[in-house]
Amino acid sequence: MVFYLEALGNVFGIVLISALIPQIQVGAWTYHYSDQKVYSWNASRRYCQTFYTDLVAIQNQNEIAYLNEFLPYYPHYYWIGIRKINNVWTWVGTNKTLTKEAENWAENEPNNKRNDQDCVEIYIKSPSSPGKWNDEPCLKRKRALCYQASCESFSCNHQGECIETIGNYTCSCYPGFYGPECEYAKKCKELDLFPGNAFMNCSHPLGNFSYKSKCNFYCMEGNRLNGASTLECLASGEWTAEIPKCLVNECPSLKSPERGNMNCSYSSKENINVSSCRFSCEEGFILKGEEVAWCTASGAWTAPVPQCEVVRCPDLEAPIRGAMNCEQSHGVFAYDSTCNFSCQPGYRVSGFETLRCLASGQWTSSIPTCQAITCDPLKSPVHGSLNCSSSLAEFQYNSRCSFQCAEGFVLKGAETTECDISGTWTAPAPVCHAIVCKPLLTPQDGKMTCVHPFGDSSYKSTCQFSCNKGFSLIGSDKLHCTISGHWTADPPTCRANKCPPLIAPPQGILQCSATQENLIYNSTCDFSCKRGLMLMGAQKLTCTASGSWTNPPPYCKAVKCPVLNNPKWGSQECSYNHGDSRVSSVCHFTCNKGFMLKGSENVQCLTSGKWTTPPPTCEVVKCPELAFPKPILMNCSHPWGFFSYESTCIFSCPEGQVLDNSPEIKCQAEGTWSKKMPTCQEEPLSVQKALAYFGGAVASVSGLVIGGSILALLRKRFRRQDDGKRPLSPQSVMGTPGVFTNMAFDSTS
Repeated sequence: MVFYLEALGNVFGIVLISALIPQIQVGAWTYHYSDQKVYSWNASRRYCQTFYTDLVAIQNQNEIAYLNEFLPYYPHYYWIGIRKINNVWTWVGTNKTLTKEAENWAENEPNNKRNDQDCVEIYIKSPSSPGKWNDEPCLKRKRALCYQASCESFSCNHQGECIETIGNYTCSCYPGFYGPECEYAKKCKELDLFPGNAFMNCSHPLGNFSYKSKCNFYCMEGNRLNGASTLECLASGEWTAEIPKCLVNECPSLKSPERGNMNCSYSSKENINVSSCRFSCEEGFILKGEEVAWCTASGAWTAPVPQCEVVRCPDLEAPIRGAMNCEQSHGVFAYDSTCNFSCQPGYRVSGFETLRCLASGQWTSSIPTCQAITCDPLKSPVHGSLNCSSSLAEFQYNSRCSFQCAEGFVLKGAETTECDISGTWTAPAPVCHAIVCKPLLTPQDGKMTCVHPFGDSSYKSTCQFSCNKGFSLIGSDKLHCTISGHWTADPPTCRANKCPPLIAPPQGILQCSATQENLIYNSTCDFSCKRGLMLMGAQKLTCTASGSWTNPPPYCKAVKCPVLNNPKWGSQECSYNHGDSRVSSVCHFTCNKGFMLKGSENVQCLTSGKWTTPPPTCEVVKCPELAFPKPILMNCSHPWGFFSYESTCIFSCPEGQVLDNSPEIKCQAEGTWSKKMPTCQEEPLSVQKALAYFGGAVASVSGLVIGGSILALLRKRFRRQDDGKRPLSPQSVMGTPGVFTNMAFDSTS
């Protein structure tokens, strides 16, 4: 049995129907859920797509409130149609991204567990978060919450997107359409031709001058269309272009004359009657024909295009002892013709060697002449000499000169030169360059200082070498560039001064800034010892510039704590043997019977070489001091101190009284007395009792004598004390350790 809910405005009715699948219907859109089985998210979606449209795609808070109110509570809740795709939360039914505004996550969601929670459930009737969402692992099993779409294939007139809502649907119209069902098409402004010679033919698939309407335009014979031939009504309600116009025919297009130009009064877009074109020629050409042509109403020009003829210059002749050679592209001695002039051997052209025919019909200059050839004077090169076959003042055609350089210099250029027919030397004067040695490089980790009197790395150059701190020079410290072009020796190098390799001390660790083969200047090595050992020496060694270490290598020495002695009246048990009290060694202390430990029971050896605490001591156990009523006699011995372990006290009563308990008590190891202290009771004293009191002496004459004597002495002593009014001393009461002490208290005192 399931529930069927139908929404009628704001009134909801509940009707019981017989079905296998529970559903909640709102208008034409129904909700459905699985109450017989629970599924994973993927299985839930297959279930919804098999029987309905898809998992629910929630669109607003009203829908959430509706679902929370009418769906039954299920402790594991319901799957809905949101899933993380490419790390983005997406409505799977519409393939649209979940927007920030549409989110309805519960507090601290989503991804509070941060591990594969890619599917979403809705809390239906949750006590704390009703209607809220939570992300869960997709394999968990929950009820599937489905919907049956209300949109049909004909919804929105195929002119918009059908969007589901609670109890209804809405249409999101495509561009160009509007209305509740997208039934209306947008309209464009109606087209109206201006009076003239134009025609229009239109088609209106969605209504007159509406979206997608098309209009084609034509002109009468003898006219041409100015503008777009077809206009279309766009989704925006605007036409694709302005209405075109028909213009009258134009005169035929004209071309510029060869070697000329044309300038017309009409633009490139229109060529109406009474337009004109003016013609001109390029430089060096003259116009033959009408300079201006007009376009008549009949579409014909008043004159043909004129021609441009080339300008000509006067004829030329070759000079005496010379020759002339001309290039004439536009005709003999015509515009832009060029003539080159030359002279016989031993002579050269005086004037311009080349003449050109100008646009004015004149040559650029007068005809040149031929004069005898001489070359420019020569000078000896620096660091060299000059030797010529003619006097230095003439240097005529065919003169010959040779050059030489001083020692240590080489000639750069020709060794000889001749004055040729053109009046120039066959080669320029050479120069003398100093012989060059191969350039030297500053040694790595070193310095180089050079002097070059004749140029870099040249003859007589000298270079001085040195090395940086921590390096030694290998080779000569000074080189010279010789006349042979070689240095006096190979360039030196700088070799790092290395310190001797180090090894880790026994039971120690060595860490260096470089390998043992590369311990150079400023290299460092750090030493440390394993637990329980102490480094003896410098912890860090540095390699000096001279290749020695700043200190000798350290070594590791075992850390030991001082040997502990047994406490007086006690003993110890240690984890080390023969006084080898290393780190972590532990000693346990105990006291003899009757003594108690003062201090820590266990001590441990630390890495600092000290014990965790000072060793404990043993103190004797004390019993409570005795306080007793009068009169009574007490005789105590104290082997270890007053009223301490093994202290023994013997009690007796004055004459005429007897003890009610044992006469002897003893201080035990746990700090308590062995028995309760006795008290004295009045009783006539007979000889027999006296004998019993003093240890049960044998009833003999000698025993009676001794007992009587003791009693007599006791009476005499107490009588003397009473008569003298002298108080008892502390020794007489407490006794002295190791001896017996008599104490008596008279009931009359």
